[in-house]
Amino acid sequence: MTKAKKSEIINLLTEGFKNADTILVSDYKGLTVAEFEDLRAKVRKIGGFTRASKNTLASIALKNAGKEGLTLKDGNVFIWGSDGLNLIKTVSKFAEGSKERFVVKQGHIDNKAVDAGYIDALAKLPSKEQLIGMLLSVWIAPLRGFVTGLDNLSKKLAA
Repeated sequence: MTKAKKSEIINLLTEGFKNADTILVSDYKGLTVAEFEDLRAKVRKIGGFTRASKNTLASIALKNAGKEGLTLKDGNVFIWGSDGLNLIKTVSKFAEGSKERFVVKQGHIDNKAVDAGYIDALAKLPSKEQLIGMLLSVWIAPLRGFVTGLDNLSKKLAA
């Protein structure tokens, strides 16, 4: 690989990492090309980016972007985006379907390096829409009880 090509890749990764709230580092050795393209399509659909890169180039890009603290070993694919929770859920769901062949190793979330356990815990959190639904359900519960009571009272008085 020429020096110009390496510089181009570093610049591309640096810009992507600077604008990302979430960066995931995964091992993808066992994936077929079709599975990797499926992952790329899923990540792209939610506004994220996927790139397999040499660790040396990615380390330089992470340092230039101010996202330090990740230890890069073996072959890695870097997945990043600004919709962090959605990105984590999408990648974790893909990893569940591709056990042993695709593993999320670590990440950089909200300006701190995190391990796979932290990422897995975030993936299990309910989505924003689910949380809003749960909150509305809690708010409506007293009103629902009051209306049910009034309905029962009106039926009792009518009888």
